[in-house]
Amino acid sequence: MDHPPDLDRLLAEGMAASREGRSDAAFAFFQRASEADPASALPHFLLASEQASAGDFAQAELSFANALLLAPDFALARYQLGLLQFTSSRAPVALLTWQPLLSLPESDALLHFVRGFAALGQNAFSESLAHLRRGLQCTPANPALCSDIVQVVEAVERLESRGSGSEEGTGTGHVLLSAYSRGLH
Repeated sequence: MDHPPDLDRLLAEGMAASREGRSDAAFAFFQRASEADPASALPHFLLASEQASAGDFAQAELSFANALLLAPDFALARYQLGLLQFTSSRAPVALLTWQPLLSLPESDALLHFVRGFAALGQNAFSESLAHLRRGLQCTPANPALCSDIVQVVEAVERLESRGSGSEEGTGTGHVLLSAYSRGLH
């Protein structure tokens, strides 16, 4: 399906503004792109990513959800929506959001990342690490996402070395997850 002529230009300008740290301009370009092609999920996804980077997690969640309403098979949007939910101490909701990702092929990093976070929610640190590391071995991988997962692996390794009895390592509100959610993009 062809995009309206302005969509690609607006998306490119929005991504350039985002890279340059001009969040307000990026928001405006992505919003205009969503208006230029109301059936396209990509502007909503990019807007959600920008909102999450700015710390507006409630709006980011709505924008990721809008992207999924338009494109239910948009795996990265589904993963990011679930991650927002998971890092907001709503693991059961995240697991429901992620459910379709569990049918991805074994070669897909998102499958292993979801499994890793699900295990982390159960304080199964070794299992979580195995899944996260397996996801990092999948190619082609999203470099920004992999960089974030490397940070999660390091934090889970620290939790694991402290033992599961540590107060910081109980439940889904791990310190590492709140830190990860602040850096979400």
